[in-house]
Amino acid sequence: QAPHEALSNRELQVLRLVAVGKSMKAIADELALSEKTVATYRTRISEKAGLKTNVEIARYALKHGLVE
Repeated sequence: QAPHEALSNRELQVLRLVAVGKSMKAIADELALSEKTVATYRTRISEKAGLKTNVEIARYALKHGLVE
């Protein structure tokens, strides 16, 4: 099973938005969440998928066809 398959739907949404270069504030605004909540999702993505930086997230998302 690929690491992204262990993510919740919301975590996957945040992963995709981080991967396309959106800021925490932009993601929070788009998903109607607080920036702190987005940061929590970002931390969970790091823990579950082992992706530390936004660049790693972007590379992973591109490699697995999660973003275009």
